[in-house]
Amino acid sequence: MGSANENSVYGPVKNPHDYSRVAGGSSGGSAAAVASGLCVVALGSDTGGSIRQPASFCGVVGVKPTYSRVSRFGLIAFASSFDQIGPIANNIDDAALVLEVISGHDVNDSTSSRKQAANYSKLDVDISNQKIAYFSEFINHKGLDSNIKNQFLEKIDSLKNNGHTVEPISFPYLDFLVPTYYVLSTAEASSNLSRFDGINYGYRSDNSNSLEDTYVNTRSDGFGKEVKRRIMLGTFVLSAGYHDAYFTKAQKLRRLIKEKFDEILSSYDFVITPTTPHIAFKIGGDVTDPTQMYLEDIFTVLANLTGNPAVSVPSKNLSNNMPHAIQLITKSFEEEKLLAFSKAYL
Repeated sequence: MGSANENSVYGPVKNPHDYSRVAGGSSGGSAAAVASGLCVVALGSDTGGSIRQPASFCGVVGVKPTYSRVSRFGLIAFASSFDQIGPIANNIDDAALVLEVISGHDVNDSTSSRKQAANYSKLDVDISNQKIAYFSEFINHKGLDSNIKNQFLEKIDSLKNNGHTVEPISFPYLDFLVPTYYVLSTAEASSNLSRFDGINYGYRSDNSNSLEDTYVNTRSDGFGKEVKRRIMLGTFVLSAGYHDAYFTKAQKLRRLIKEKFDEILSSYDFVITPTTPHIAFKIGGDVTDPTQMYLEDIFTVLANLTGNPAVSVPSKNLSNNMPHAIQLITKSFEEEKLLAFSKAYL
């Protein structure tokens, strides 16, 4: 779990563009494998940006489909109401073909949609004269790298020159996105990962002399520091006396965020943002406050909170030759339009 991919049991995943930097997370292994040519395409799981953020850091395409578009059967659940599986590839065409293959209803996943999946690989949809919004609060956020901001504004001008309408609008819930996401996702993680106890599923510690030791040692050894932190946070927000103050309030906020975003997409075809606020950071960086790391998800969690499809498409490398990306979000189940527009204009 997390945006760095430094917590893997195999050690940190290295960015193919600079081995001293992270690949992003949590699907950084998939993104690094595609970016370095180890494979043509890979799958990732996106709970708060875990496909799109590493895709941005590694300079590849990452697609988070609409929630329920792809079956989650076989996925080790982090947060069941957020998780979605999607492709990471070197180009839109490869991502579209894989998405076409993996989409559709699955009897093994009751949350998977029965809505017929489109022939995404054809990308046969009208994308002329689109209306696109971007959030003023995102672009003026103090954590956004100035070079990424400048390239983003250049992209806005390019889209306008191609006949599209691009307008700044206000999104009042920016400061609530990450807190809402982490309260809800950690609560779900606490519940989902309780089955990995050495008795029901997964790893079992051999250094145990009693049933209680088996539980304690298994979960102590089997989970890394960041996973434990999220389980404990989730257990706290679900505990008696705090459930209403945190979990219930976060659920209400999630509904408000979704209603506001649906309202925006009733007037616009797409919302465009940077994928990440900066390029890949150095491995082993001294981040003493874990909440600072959680802010890595500030531009990506919106699509997970609302369930909308989103894609991260590489932009031109910065002066230090490190990649970054543009994110595009659209209405639910409009992946074909999302991919077609991204291929043509991003």
